[in-house]
Amino acid sequence: MDQVAALYIVPTPIGNFADLSSHAIEVLNRVSLIACEDTRHSGRLLSHYGIETRKTALHDHNERDRAQWVVQQLAAGDSIALISDAGTPLISDPGYHLVKHVREAGHKVIPLPGPCAAITALSASGLPSDRFSFEGFLPAKEKGRVDKLQALQQDPRTLIFYESPHRILASLESIVKVFGEDRQMVMAREVTKTFETFLSGTAAEVLAMVQADENQQKGEIVIMCHGFVQLEEETTPAAAIDTLTLLAAELPLKKAAAIAAQIHGLKKNALYKLGLALDL
Repeated sequence: MDQVAALYIVPTPIGNFADLSSHAIEVLNRVSLIACEDTRHSGRLLSHYGIETRKTALHDHNERDRAQWVVQQLAAGDSIALISDAGTPLISDPGYHLVKHVREAGHKVIPLPGPCAAITALSASGLPSDRFSFEGFLPAKEKGRVDKLQALQQDPRTLIFYESPHRILASLESIVKVFGEDRQMVMAREVTKTFETFLSGTAAEVLAMVQADENQQKGEIVIMCHGFVQLEEETTPAAAIDTLTLLAAELPLKKAAAIAAQIHGLKKNALYKLGLALDL
């Protein structure tokens, strides 16, 4: 079966080569060209699977210039796959301008599902995942970083950031400064790789763990912060808090909150948020 002339968005493993899907392998073998963020880096993965498709570089510095050329190749009937160094293209990686240009030119863009560090880390974090916001990398300079965090300080969603090893301590210090020492968070490092670790606790506790272990200052890092919770402890009857605490020791928090709300005539969502804030 001939490959459809289109731009294929192909996620690649974030650590474990075995995570490349059979569909991705098929597409990478069939397309006319693979646009890589770094041809040498991607070459190792492609070589591992015996994929010999021609490669070209497409990265932050040449993406706008290369977009028109890619459109010309598509118009000629060629199919092209876009891959980044790891994970899903466009997620804190190049590709936005290319995809926008290809769509505006009327060509198909076909996405494949696959690895993404932010989603993979969130799924194992134990933080609320029903609402979350991916914020990419925090600004490198302290003022910009603090300003960004202050804008997010009262966001109720779980917040996800990527961070580089040489800035992890500075970013954690800024999180403690703006969000407070008690904000619950999880730091995932080297997800799917040999030295994968998850550090959970308050912002102050996670910062202390990273300060105490230089190994936690290496590799690919995902920071996840619990969303802002408006504490209602002062306006919630003490009896309701006691009931919630007792129930949460034996039941999942959502169930405990629902029962406590029914007993005391309160809103279950408010009790659930209070339980999260009290770390029940």
